Amino acid sequence: MIRKVLLSSNPILRRKSKPVAKIDKKTRDLIRDLKDTLNVQKNPEGVGLAAPQIGKNLRIFLAKYKNFERVVINPKVIGVKNKASSSKSSRSKKEILEGCLSLPYYYGPLKRAPKITIEYLNESGDSLTETFEGFHAQIIMHEIDHLEGILFIDHLLSEGKPLYKIEGDEWEEVELV
Repeated sequence: MIRKVLLSSNPILRRKSKPVAKIDKKTRDLIRDLKDTLNVQKNPEGVGLAAPQIGKNLRIFLAKYKNFERVVINPKVIGVKNKASSSKSSRSKKEILEGCLSLPYYYGPLKRAPKITIEYLNESGDSLTETFEGFHAQIIMHEIDHLEGILFIDHLLSEGKPLYKIEGDEWEEVELV
């Protein structure tokens, strides 16, 4: 079922999510709702959706970008690599404009770690350890933030970075307070 994506002002998005106790029919229904809801997000398009964004404070999210798709349940971060180790370091640590379906049409330049390793359960209940790099790592970190009650604008505020709003083809800097 397609669910309404909660906007950033909703207090549910600021709560730390609870672990999923078991992967049962309710959990599978929630996963289906996350997939259905993310699939219809076209303007703006989304690359991830966390359960809190559809009103459920459970530690589960969907990451989906091109041929990359993961259902992540109860993620535990086991490693973050903050520095790139090759000649690509300038490319892998560049800022990209990050956005969020809970704050549509707003974007800010964030520089996240180029690599993250997490342990998690997939939708079949299998325990996996996986390392994500580049844009996939950025998606994973953004969605894990949602499970912790953190929005990308919190990072912009703490780093003193600008926030931009796009209307049509026009970009306008917005003051963060």
